[in-house]
Amino acid sequence: MPSPMFRLPNMRLWLALIFPSVILAVLSTAHANEKPNIIVFLVDDMGPMDTSVPFMTDEQSNPKRYPLNDYYRTPGMERLAAQGTRLNNFYAMSVCSPTRTSILTGQNATRHGVTQWIRSEGNNKGPFGPPDWNWTGFQDATRTLPGRLKTAGYRTIFIGKAHFGPNDEPSEFPENLGFDINIAGCSWGQPGSYYGEDGYGHLKGNKKRAVPHLEKYHGSEKFLTEALTIEAKQQIDNAVKDDKPFFLDLALYALHAPFHSNPRYAANYADSGKGKSAQAYATLVESMDTCLNDVMDHLEAKGIAEDTLIIFLGDNGSDAPLGPTHEHNSSFPLRAKKGTHYEGGMRAPFIAAWAKPNTSNPWQQKLPIAQGAIQQQLGCVMDLYPTILNLAGVAVPKGHAIDGTDLAKQLSGKRNPDREERFLMHFPHSHRSNYYTVLRLGQWKVIYHYLPSMNPAKTQYELFNLKDDPFEKSNVAGEQPQVLKRMMGEMIEQLQAEGALYPVDQEGKELRPRIPQ
Repeated sequence: MPSPMFRLPNMRLWLALIFPSVILAVLSTAHANEKPNIIVFLVDDMGPMDTSVPFMTDEQSNPKRYPLNDYYRTPGMERLAAQGTRLNNFYAMSVCSPTRTSILTGQNATRHGVTQWIRSEGNNKGPFGPPDWNWTGFQDATRTLPGRLKTAGYRTIFIGKAHFGPNDEPSEFPENLGFDINIAGCSWGQPGSYYGEDGYGHLKGNKKRAVPHLEKYHGSEKFLTEALTIEAKQQIDNAVKDDKPFFLDLALYALHAPFHSNPRYAANYADSGKGKSAQAYATLVESMDTCLNDVMDHLEAKGIAEDTLIIFLGDNGSDAPLGPTHEHNSSFPLRAKKGTHYEGGMRAPFIAAWAKPNTSNPWQQKLPIAQGAIQQQLGCVMDLYPTILNLAGVAVPKGHAIDGTDLAKQLSGKRNPDREERFLMHFPHSHRSNYYTVLRLGQWKVIYHYLPSMNPAKTQYELFNLKDDPFEKSNVAGEQPQVLKRMMGEMIEQLQAEGALYPVDQEGKELRPRIPQ
């Protein structure tokens, strides 16, 4: 044996000394694979019908197309869906800030307290809203999804629309919520303009909602979604160069109003017979889809697609300008749109896929995702938190209650027998539907109106059998009194368990849901 003074150094160091260029490349790749890259691709105001990918199914659980699927053009989504699994019963809150906070925390809005979209300039609780709702946003970066991933060595990147908190609060900016990098995120819920010629609101348009951090594109022909795509690809390049796993929250401002037409795609809808706003909306959809496709191409070009999970979703129901708010039009065949308590306001698209499927990849073995599949079992926005943390091997912080479920079993093509088909959305504010709580439990859905005179239904209770009536055409509250009582009891119990705050009457007295006699 050689004497200690001639003992070789460890194998990695020895190889590095002899073959430095080769071994450094190997070690760089090995380090990059120590954690999977994760992209949350979040689209604003996108419902499950705003795409050429069919999310609805027939009685045999096969994809079923509807007219809107043939109107929109989303080949990027088609590509992602072919590589992964879509959920056709995926629920979000009916407006954006509650959903975005639920993604950050894994908690229902009743628990984290952000139950309304946040107005940048002040408290928009509504005339009868709870005085103490969390209108300043969630503030604890140690408990957020990016904050937790950061502790595991991730570079955490935010690009696009934030809308986590109002002006002059820490939650106004994503870098205060666990993100290392923030590009274009602030308190605004919509862009001042989609046009680079307008400086995205800085030069022309709505200057009160001008998009920050994109000065290099001011005066150019870069559509906002394209500028954000360029920024996303650059940040991916930086992470790869620095040998860092990354978490990218790519949260587009599209499809939110203003409905500015992207000239690149306008001709595709000029002969559609739909109005100018509806045509412009379709160009926003196609712009979004091009962004998705470009990002997927870029991941492949960088050689990291196999190690990158993409979770695509919308933050609430559609806001397509196709007709009255509570009817069957903008989300047809689903009823109503964004801001309402019907399925068209609560349902959002969801696709999870590896950017390049490879069953021999260790991360894809840890989280296998069925390709080209539709999962019927319910999912919701709170599920992203535990799903992503479990994949990355990061623990939920002690004392942080979560309301989401790890989607691993469902994404593998199986049902999760431990998951209850339950989703509660609490909205004690005024908007398109006012002062309500809704509970989906199995095939039943109940809506409780705290101030029924302020809602189109003009009734305290609405009850729908979604198995027999998936498009909510028949309120059977009067025909199913026992089911109604049971559902209301379940609602009240969950509201209490999650610490819900309630609207008030004209005298300031708290209004709570009641089980009918």
